[in-house]
Amino acid sequence: MALTGAHYIYILFMIIILITMIMRKESVIPCIIGTFLLGLFYKKSVVGALAGVFTSFVVALEELGPVLLIIGIMVALSKSLEENNAIDFMVKPFSKSIKSSTAAFFVAGTVMFFMSWFFWPSPASALVGAVFLPIALRSGLPAMGLAVAMNLFGHGLALSTDFIIQGAPSITAGAAGIPVEAVIKEGMILYWIMGIVTISVAFYMLRRDLKNGVFDEELATTKDFEAKEIGPKAKISVLLVAIGFILDIVAMYKFNLKGGDASALLGGTAGVLLIIINTMNNPKTTLDKVAEHIIEGFTFAIKVFAVIIPIAAFFYLGDAPIVKVFGDVLPQGSQGLLSDIGVALSQAVPFNKVAAAGIETIVGGITGLDGSGFSGMSLAGSLAAVFGNAININVGALTALGQISAIWVGGGCIVPWSLIAVAAICGVSPVELGKRNFIPVMIGLAVTTIVAIFIL
Repeated sequence: MALTGAHYIYILFMIIILITMIMRKESVIPCIIGTFLLGLFYKKSVVGALAGVFTSFVVALEELGPVLLIIGIMVALSKSLEENNAIDFMVKPFSKSIKSSTAAFFVAGTVMFFMSWFFWPSPASALVGAVFLPIALRSGLPAMGLAVAMNLFGHGLALSTDFIIQGAPSITAGAAGIPVEAVIKEGMILYWIMGIVTISVAFYMLRRDLKNGVFDEELATTKDFEAKEIGPKAKISVLLVAIGFILDIVAMYKFNLKGGDASALLGGTAGVLLIIINTMNNPKTTLDKVAEHIIEGFTFAIKVFAVIIPIAAFFYLGDAPIVKVFGDVLPQGSQGLLSDIGVALSQAVPFNKVAAAGIETIVGGITGLDGSGFSGMSLAGSLAAVFGNAININVGALTALGQISAIWVGGGCIVPWSLIAVAAICGVSPVELGKRNFIPVMIGLAVTTIVAIFIL
């Protein structure tokens, strides 16, 4: 079918949004204006366009709401564990076995990886960093090395896979119009190749610099380990959390729970554990403490997702949700703005999977320049749908590739303003940390993109 004015408005604002992100500016305003202009085109009135802007937010929140809720409740649980030093108890056994910089790098990274899966990287950064920093320094791993490990394992590998909470794949899958399971399954080899290559290169560069004495001055002065009192409450809390989440995983396999159902089970379990652990910490303050932790958790979650909602709202208009916002406005034969654009693109421009993979990686990385990693994933998913439908390639794998690029660049590995949490807890410069991560991440993206070309 022929492209309409709405299609050209959508294309124009996709370009404007990309330019905005390249300039390292927030893209909320272009997204709102783009939604408003689409409303004017379809509703032919200012009132209808203004109502459409708000309705698009509501639709986006319907899509993202479950993800926001699960993040909030998980962070709330981590706060209760932090209060009775349960987190320290979880990590303390490692301090006895970490005797070298290599062990410190991979053990700290692995702990960060699993904690980020369940509690999200930002809250995990403060908990893991505070405990592992003195251990790392004693074992010969500089603070910068610990920061790199935490970044790449947590904000990189854990956040880009996100198999447990499924926040990242939910956003990209929603924008691409495919099930979350498709993004996870089809992108599995890409997730691990990106992680293995990037972390291996980063570790090689770190070992080289350690051998050349780059960090000798820093390591000359180590910090003593400040042990925290760990009582029975901490031990029981860890046991309860371990049992709860292990039973959840068993239930997921037994009852074939995936996507939203799996997140709902985890969230409900976290809510019950939050009450039990706070009751155990101090029965007299349970009512107030549970409310306080939930406020902290949801405050964190809304800070992460606040700017994502209007951005996702615009990109969701490229697919089926446009009907919820403006009504049945698509012309006969249209499969949605993005699908129509993809068909037109395939007819007008010679296109192949090499170009599709390359553009998906580049665009994903560009969208990550805003320092979020999440705000650009809707675009990454949308583009994957466009390219996949245009040349009949694996949309799930292409979506995962865009997700990987957006997260590894903007989720806390390269962009300095997204590195502040880890840099602060480790006492290093976020700019220098970004520079050290740059080469490993770029090599990882290059290798992952090449592999993607062969599996699309």
